[in-house]
Amino acid sequence: MKKVILSIVLIASVTIIGCKGDGKTEKSETTTEMSTETATGKDLSVVNFGVRGNCGMCKTTIEKAVNSLDGVANANWDVKKKQIEVSYDENMVKEDEMHKVIAAAGYDTDEQLGDKAAYKNLPKCCQFDADQQMNQ
Repeated sequence: MKKVILSIVLIASVTIIGCKGDGKTEKSETTTEMSTETATGKDLSVVNFGVRGNCGMCKTTIEKAVNSLDGVANANWDVKKKQIEVSYDENMVKEDEMHKVIAAAGYDTDEQLGDKAAYKNLPKCCQFDADQQMNQ
């Protein structure tokens, strides 16, 4: 009986480890492809601008907001620098739209103040100091 249980555990752990590795490889290949060109083969534009925030939850919310826009291939907010880098198709989305969706989520950008109601609904750890420096 012990051998049967041990065999099941061993098989399950090998399967889980194998699945995790496969998922990581696919994701990184897709991200690399998307960050260099669009589906039509055109080069993407890249923009950097400041966004106030504090933590990993802020990062998730900010990136999710920008990535929801059609034409955005990738968004990466740097928690320490308070700066976002966005790869996008400028024929499909404009930079001011990125500022608007981030502000609608409650975060200040270089060009637009965050929505006050959305800011109040952010978790306490995400409620940043309004004087916080961006693009550090």
